[in-house]
Amino acid sequence: MPYDSISELPDSVRNSLPRHAQEIYKEAFDNAWKQYEDPRERKGDDDRETVAHKVAWSAVKQKYEKLGDKWVEKQS
Repeated sequence: MPYDSISELPDSVRNSLPRHAQEIYKEAFDNAWKQYEDPRERKGDDDRETVAHKVAWSAVKQKYEKLGDKWVEKQS
């Protein structure tokens, strides 16, 4: 279920994140999808898709933060 383009991302991602953050999300999701193919690589009972979404959100949160209802790039 990797995403071929950011236009395929879930509406909740596309409608809330700036384009750069969407690109981060897509890349992180796709990488996690590959990395966690084997259930033994995952912590807990989460399925592969859930783990990939968690990794993707974590990657976004390294560079972006939510201020009010808007995601903005973190300032150094």
